[in-house]
Amino acid sequence: MWLSNSSVGRKFIMALTGACLVLFVTFHCLMNAIAICWPAAYNSVCEFLGANWYALIASAGLAVLIILHIIYAMMLTVQNRKARGNDRYAISRRPKTVEWSSQNMFVLGVVILAFLAVHMIQFWAKMQLQEIRGVHDVLPPAAGTLFIQEAFSQVWTPIVYIIGFIALWFHLNHGFWSMFQSVGWDSTVWIPRLKKIALWWTSIVVLLFIAQAIVFTVKANDNYYKTDPTLRMQYKEMLVPMFEKDFGPDAAQAINAAPYEQMEQMMRGTLSQMENPEAQAYFQNDPEFPKRYECVKNTVALLDYLSVDEAPAADIVPNNMQSPNK
Repeated sequence: MWLSNSSVGRKFIMALTGACLVLFVTFHCLMNAIAICWPAAYNSVCEFLGANWYALIASAGLAVLIILHIIYAMMLTVQNRKARGNDRYAISRRPKTVEWSSQNMFVLGVVILAFLAVHMIQFWAKMQLQEIRGVHDVLPPAAGTLFIQEAFSQVWTPIVYIIGFIALWFHLNHGFWSMFQSVGWDSTVWIPRLKKIALWWTSIVVLLFIAQAIVFTVKANDNYYKTDPTLRMQYKEMLVPMFEKDFGPDAAQAINAAPYEQMEQMMRGTLSQMENPEAQAYFQNDPEFPKRYECVKNTVALLDYLSVDEAPAADIVPNNMQSPNK
């Protein structure tokens, strides 16, 4: 097949997949900007891009692009080393910085791939993957700001991210203009222009990524994503569908209508009642009790996670969530 057997075909696939990944990186940068400027809107976007069919198709398409890009990069690397040793993607009179990146595109790609794996473990695996599996853990999958809190409250996260962003700068700076050269747009007039565009675009995007990582780290260490009142109310609203499923519409409505502090009191009181030995004995033959108990227990664990040096509130339980033995 021409696309896989010829050098021109392989470079074309590299250019095409690279262009799509460039667009995705730009989109991701804008998503991060929303998380800084309007965190609640960021969570809404995360919820919209959850386990819906269009988001799943987009995620699968992105995975295919990344895999193809890696496979064809490896094929071109082997081909170039056989032909010219380590002098890959070579053209004449390149700047020294581009010369270095062009000779180390595969190594840079490996660093970026490792960084991508860390990023997916910290975010995708705990968000969209959890929705796909139908797992409801302590943190709601749509609460993207809480996963920012989790990731960037760790000392090593911004260090790993900045290293990944620097590697991304070198990789994109060369890859941006070389993908045009690969498809035949290699005139002496346009290549210098494309190099300047690549330098400006990659520098702006990567500097924004680094700035965003710093802002996320500062806010996470200040517990902003745990304590902001607007975000807390949003986290509460994310619990409503789960309670409607496990407890029915009345309980869900009670959760949705209550202010955050009152909802917190409800949940702690409900858990206390459900953990009462008499209640445990009463409900031991109820097939719905275990999942309801798990629902309330995870909710209280979330509330504990969101509490920062705060004492537990008093027990207040709505009538529609009380156990029958009361």
